[in-house]
Amino acid sequence: MEPDRDTREVMALLDGALADSGLTQAEFAAALGTSASRLSTYRSGKTKPTAVFCFRARRIARGLAVARGSRLMSAPETAKAFRRAGGDEDRAWRTLLQGRDHLVLLLERGDGSACAWEAAPSTTGSAGFDVLLAALARCEFERAGVDPPAWCEPKSLPRPWVPEHPFLGPDEVIAATPDYLKNLNVFVPARDLVTGKVRN
Repeated sequence: MEPDRDTREVMALLDGALADSGLTQAEFAAALGTSASRLSTYRSGKTKPTAVFCFRARRIARGLAVARGSRLMSAPETAKAFRRAGGDEDRAWRTLLQGRDHLVLLLERGDGSACAWEAAPSTTGSAGFDVLLAALARCEFERAGVDPPAWCEPKSLPRPWVPEHPFLGPDEVIAATPDYLKNLNVFVPARDLVTGKVRN
């Protein structure tokens, strides 16, 4: 049976959102907190998504498109770039902090492009860095007075994560870690999270 007019419009909206996002269907589905197979049923008209899902998909896709056009990283792009860093630890740390700083820039613009960071990232490949990315993003959303997206609700690690530090011993790292990270069993000195960008 041919989909009705409203269903065709929803299908077109989701197809457009996927194209605007610049992500694969699987990546866009993950960014929206659903599965690729579920998104496929929405796009084919076999299942009707909620209006909230449709508006969210369009908003996030537009944010991703604006961020990409401005050469600023989104949450999914930050996680992807982190994975591309492979075993290069310095590059991985720079990538994480660059992504966080790009979120700050998008929030400062106030044009809605920070919606790019509503898109849930896939894993960085490290449980510790996954929690750290979520915690840093949440901190910046709250600093800007914007409700953090659901993926920014970090879960505490089951065991303490103390990445090896070039200058500090484990006890010194733990002592220099901000409380909001300590509460998540993540231990990174506050000074290692500061970049050249001027922050409020």
